[in-house]
Amino acid sequence: MTTGIIHHQEKAKQAKFFTALAVLVAACLLTSANAMAMAVPAAGSFAYDLYDIGVNQILLGPIGFIAGVACMVFAAILAIRQMILPAAGVVLGGAFLLKADSVVQTVGAMIS
Repeated sequence: MTTGIIHHQEKAKQAKFFTALAVLVAACLLTSANAMAMAVPAAGSFAYDLYDIGVNQILLGPIGFIAGVACMVFAAILAIRQMILPAAGVVLGGAFLLKADSVVQTVGAMIS
């Protein structure tokens, strides 16, 4: 008889813990943050030189295109081998590389 009471008390403690955890997660998700869009650095600055090399010449250039096509080929190989979840991730990465110019223009940073 006492084991039933102890078991019930443990379940009540677990329920209180999960309720408190759910409230904490909801509070974290409902907090607001300021959104600020990332802008291209001004021409002639040091940051622009890094942006030009990293984005314009590598990501949007032939290296990014070849990497995007290679990702698509690799995703096709994974799909043929019935590895659907890894193939989906590789397709998303390859699509990011192939459409990097659109992504770079619309990317934003969340700053809280």
